[in-house]
Amino acid sequence: MSERSGSSRIRATGKRRRKPSRRRRATRAAVWSLAGAVVVGGAGLGYAYVHLNGNLKAVDIDTALGEDRPDDVDNGSQDILVLGSDSRSGANGEYGADEGAARSDTAMVVHVDKGHKSASVVSIPRDTLVTRPDCTGDVSGRTVAGQQRAMFNTAYEVGGPACAVKTVESMSGIRMDHYIEVDFTGFKKLIDKLGGVEITTTRAIDDPKSHLDLAPGTHTLDGEQSLGLVRTRKSVGDGSDLGRIQLQQAFIKALMQQVKSVGVLGGSKLYGIADTATKAITTDSDLGSVTDLAGFAKGLRGLGADDVRMVTLPVRYDPADPNRVVPLEEADRQVWDALGADRPIPASATKQSAGDKGDAGTIVE
Repeated sequence: MSERSGSSRIRATGKRRRKPSRRRRATRAAVWSLAGAVVVGGAGLGYAYVHLNGNLKAVDIDTALGEDRPDDVDNGSQDILVLGSDSRSGANGEYGADEGAARSDTAMVVHVDKGHKSASVVSIPRDTLVTRPDCTGDVSGRTVAGQQRAMFNTAYEVGGPACAVKTVESMSGIRMDHYIEVDFTGFKKLIDKLGGVEITTTRAIDDPKSHLDLAPGTHTLDGEQSLGLVRTRKSVGDGSDLGRIQLQQAFIKALMQQVKSVGVLGGSKLYGIADTATKAITTDSDLGSVTDLAGFAKGLRGLGADDVRMVTLPVRYDPADPNRVVPLEEADRQVWDALGADRPIPASATKQSAGDKGDAGTIVE
């Protein structure tokens, strides 16, 4: 039996960090749903090619970054940087005034193994303090100086998608094969086009800040409720951003299960989903046509929720600022080395991390 809560205004809340804006909360929801958007978009590509192709937006990452990148390892595996931007322009203006800049408040590196039978997803907390490299790649083409102890999400803000990719490649030593960005307004529409996402809560969620009130049991959440779920923070786990990431990871697995049913839908329904999905994403130029996106989506079709392992980049709270986290260098190296060698991430890598503690991820099934 489904229960629906109202879609009233959702405000940000914070415990150990500064209060993020509503726009930033929405972005986190959007990015955790991107895997679903990609697969769904691929499913509908047989319909109205020209229209769907016109929906897609692409950026030329390769030209912007040039040759100063990690080696391109051609072994059949794929590494994709998935970002959610917090731009307030256009329809996203309902989340706040357009200030002329955007940040990537949520990021994950998706590694698909060479057989496309399993995947590892590494979530990078937006407040992670990193060494941001010099970047050239925003729309003006100007060079942006690097910075020590820069918040990870500033890379996108100062240098656009290319700088975000370069920062991740500098951190990991792994070349990103693709870049995908999701729009959070499009995410809400996609969830609604799918008919909602079914989740099961193992215990009650009553969060006045996110306006979400769910009893233990099974629920079908619409787009606005899904945003409320992945914004929920104070009433689950330890109330931190790191705990909320676990909740988001559980939600994306539920979304993946929902997406698996798309192939049995009728033509008009399938087209509507594909239309919404292709409007919701921006890709690198290699995925900038429906033909290319279809091939990419086809390669992911065999992946189910049980085939994907999600972790948070190993971090600890910064002793100088509890509102920030810093990488655990040795543990991080284990994570990136595993992905680079096309191996599963070892459990030892996340053992000491603050990012995978607590039980927030067990609240949603």
